[in-house]
Amino acid sequence: MKEIDWSSLAFGYMPTDYNVRINYRNGEWGKLEVSSSAYINLHIAATALHYGQEAFEGLKAFRGKDGKIRIFRLEENAKRMQSSCEGILMAKLPIDRFKEAVLEAVRLNERFVPPYESGASLYIRPLLFGTEAQVGVKPASEYMFIVFVSPVGPYFKTGFKPSPYAILRHFDRVAPLGTGRYKIGGNYAASLMAGEEAHKRGYSAVLYLDAKEKKYLDECGPANFFGIRGNSYITPKSESILPSITNNSLMTLAEDLGMTVECRPVPVEELATFDEAGACGTAAVISPVLKVDDLDENKSYVFSKDGEAGPVCTKLYNKLRAIQYGDEPDTHGWVTIVE
Repeated sequence: MKEIDWSSLAFGYMPTDYNVRINYRNGEWGKLEVSSSAYINLHIAATALHYGQEAFEGLKAFRGKDGKIRIFRLEENAKRMQSSCEGILMAKLPIDRFKEAVLEAVRLNERFVPPYESGASLYIRPLLFGTEAQVGVKPASEYMFIVFVSPVGPYFKTGFKPSPYAILRHFDRVAPLGTGRYKIGGNYAASLMAGEEAHKRGYSAVLYLDAKEKKYLDECGPANFFGIRGNSYITPKSESILPSITNNSLMTLAEDLGMTVECRPVPVEELATFDEAGACGTAAVISPVLKVDDLDENKSYVFSKDGEAGPVCTKLYNKLRAIQYGDEPDTHGWVTIVE
């Protein structure tokens, strides 16, 4: 392969050597298969295509200063995929099979794990979807699980720099009792139109409000939201928010730093009281928020006047990254080293 310029990688897809697959048929999961093809042979009536029986995860592998490859929070991603499968009635892949597949995909593509301090990482995408042919609306009895990987750079081109967000009240991400807490493709499809409008207006993403009353903060298009006030880390709680593994990790680190963590309904007006704010997820870790413009109410909540991330966001970001790369001790058992 031609030499990869690790430092200028975008957050996108790059072909790698192999992917791994496991099929579910006759009520059981089969053997792990290795493929060098980037394509699948899928029936035109597969439930994934017609009724949205599809769930996915996103996690990363990092090469440390010691040369070891570390996968961050592998088991939590396996558990969350099981939750998504329960939510849309798909066969659940056992946690040990999920871990086996992810580890094998990383091992097979080890040459694509970016070097330490390149600013890049290996993105890992597990996905599970219904393959059985159906024209009636009912769950499939056959499924395929795939893991592929791709080296990626920062999610936002600006890197760890604050960017502006917008509240657009004429869009909802999910219904209050719907599928928002599951990581399924339909939720992301539902966010595309709002995201595109936000981008056209010069914002990096949408900060959604709850769909029922439009009174409380929900989450951002691709990430959970949090605010910092004094020594408190405050993040919205709602049945329609995807439980972010990154947010869960940041809450634990905030407690480690002696901060008070509040996970509760957050009224939109409370934005005015935050010293800092951020969006968090696997792709960006933390994307600091420059400001939130509530366009319908003609209000602007500013969190960075100098265009730089605040001290708490910076400290949390650096601490989490240090654990991912093995620069700090993994006291919570979050890291899996690829042997």
